[in-house]
Amino acid sequence: MSRTFRLAVGQSPAKLTTVRDRLDWLTGVMPAVAAEGAHLLLLPELFASGYNIGEQVVARAEPADGPIAHAIATLARTHGVAIHYGFPEVDGEVIFNAAQCIGPDGTCLGGHRKLVIPPGFEGDHFTPGRECALFSYRDVRIATLICYDAEFPETARHVATVGAELILVPTALGVQWDWVAQRMIPTRAFENGVFLAYANSAGSEHGMKFLGQSFIATPDGQELARAGAHPEIIYGTLQLDKVSAAQTRLPYLADREALNEVIR
Repeated sequence: MSRTFRLAVGQSPAKLTTVRDRLDWLTGVMPAVAAEGAHLLLLPELFASGYNIGEQVVARAEPADGPIAHAIATLARTHGVAIHYGFPEVDGEVIFNAAQCIGPDGTCLGGHRKLVIPPGFEGDHFTPGRECALFSYRDVRIATLICYDAEFPETARHVATVGAELILVPTALGVQWDWVAQRMIPTRAFENGVFLAYANSAGSEHGMKFLGQSFIATPDGQELARAGAHPEIIYGTLQLDKVSAAQTRLPYLADREALNEVIR
C-alpha cells in the first residue's frame, strides 16, 4: 500500500496584531483543519509574533519551549494535528528567525533556524542558523527551509540529498516577489523530486503587503493546491511513492555526483 500524508497550509491574515490574536486565529481554524483529516498544518514565517513588527520582534522572542510553544502544543494535542510554525527564538544572547513542528502528542518533532538573513530589517535582529536537520513524522522525512533559505538551490538540493521527501517553507513574501512564489520555489520541488509546501501570509502588516500565493508542489512538477491573495487554508494529499518515482525518472540527485567530478 502506498504511503500518503495529508497536509494543510495555513495562509494566515498578516493584520493579526498581537500574539494573542494569532493564537486565537489558530484556535479558530484548528477544528476545520482536523475535520479535513490533516496530519500537519504549516504556518508562515514568524507566524507567532508577526513579521513586519520592527523592534517588537525582540520583545516577542522566546525560547523554543516558551509560552507560545506550550499554547500550540495544547492545540496540537486537542486536535491530533502537528503544527509547524515560525517564531523568533531567543537562545542566550541571540535571536533566531526560527520554525518548529509540534507533534500531536505535544512534543517538538524538529526545528530550524533561518540560515541566510536577507537584506532589510532581519539583519538588525537575527543571527543566522548553522544547520539543516531533518525530522520524521508519520514515516515521512521532512526538512524545513525558511523563506530566503529556499531561494538558493543548494539548500533544497542538500536536504533532498540527505533524504528529505517533503520540504516545508514558511515565508513572508511581499507582493513584489510574485515570480519567486510562482516559478522559482516550485522548481525546487521538481529539480529535487520532492514535495514542497510554501506558507505565506496574506494582506498587509504595518505597510508591508504580502503576496499570499501559498502552494503545495509535487515531485513531478504539478501543483496540488494554490492559494490566492486572501487568507485561506489549502490542502493536499501527498502520495509519497511519487518521490522515488520522480527521482528515478529524472536522476538529478544521483547524476550530480558524476557532474561534481567534472566541475570541481
